[in-house]
Amino acid sequence: MKKNRINKRLCTIVSSIALGIISVGQVQAQTTDKPVALKLSSWVPAQHALNPALQAWADDLKAASGGTLTSTLFPSEQLGKAFDHYDMAKDGIADFSYVNPGYQPGRFPIFSALSLPFLISNAKAGSAAMDAWYRPYAAKEMKDIHFCFAFAHDPGTFHSRKKILLPTDIQGMKVRPATATIGQMITLLGGTNVQASAPESRDMLERGVAEAITFPWGSLSLFGIDKVVKYHMDTPLYVTPFIWAMNKDKYESMSPAQKKVVDSHCTSEWAEKVGSAWADFEISGHNKLSADPGREVYKLTPEQLTTWKKATQPLEKQWADEVKKRGEDPTALMSSLRQTLTKYKSLLQ
Repeated sequence: MKKNRINKRLCTIVSSIALGIISVGQVQAQTTDKPVALKLSSWVPAQHALNPALQAWADDLKAASGGTLTSTLFPSEQLGKAFDHYDMAKDGIADFSYVNPGYQPGRFPIFSALSLPFLISNAKAGSAAMDAWYRPYAAKEMKDIHFCFAFAHDPGTFHSRKKILLPTDIQGMKVRPATATIGQMITLLGGTNVQASAPESRDMLERGVAEAITFPWGSLSLFGIDKVVKYHMDTPLYVTPFIWAMNKDKYESMSPAQKKVVDSHCTSEWAEKVGSAWADFEISGHNKLSADPGREVYKLTPEQLTTWKKATQPLEKQWADEVKKRGEDPTALMSSLRQTLTKYKSLLQ
């Protein structure tokens, strides 16, 4: 019996050693992967809340890869202009880039559903929802890049040099829209679109080239736009959906273990983490501007809000027509989007 106990102990020791060898082998396999240095491009200013969130993502990627995937984040359009970031990821100017697909009208019609007004209530669970919904379509619509995840800023609204209460107030106004879809809304309501990226927008307003802008709240101050607008419509008009895009060749050049690490960081969970960090910043900006006695932050009445929703309904039909041209079923797409937003408690009621 004593001999049996000794044999059992020996078996346990041998098993432990074997597991240790396997564990060491796994670490060695991971740490002997070829080091990969990644260039991450963000066009917002260095102090923007998005950049720390992207850096936290990159730090976690490094840790999960055993240090073989390292990153350098280039903010403030250092690698290219905001409008160019999708093609920067496609062409390998950046390995990962922060993209506003709405800067390129007509290029991504399915994705543009996320820009429709009065649809998404928040950017926390909302980011996870939009990523979960769009992920099955990304490989087809954004086949030039390796899709990582989609996310949004917290709802933006009109900020202007004169008060906007009703859709008819847009008639004859010059407005800088956040996305192509919001640009369609401005045109629908009789306004004129002034195209400018976020970093260029203050100058447009200051020179009178534009009279109003659609923008989130915290970023308004960060870009200095709060200095040239006084009136703020306090209603969740829209969100701007973004993607974190990767160069396909860079992904394919990685080892299987490194690809697995990237895949684990390109998820709806990470979409929510990045979206939540930015959302907190925008919510703080809303609170700050609302407390400023030198500006007018005003809510719409229920009747005014109903008027806005009715006036902007044709935008969904315009979106549906574009989607049909690509051979997709807009009714099924919109139904699944609303179901997903409901599931994640981020559908605007």
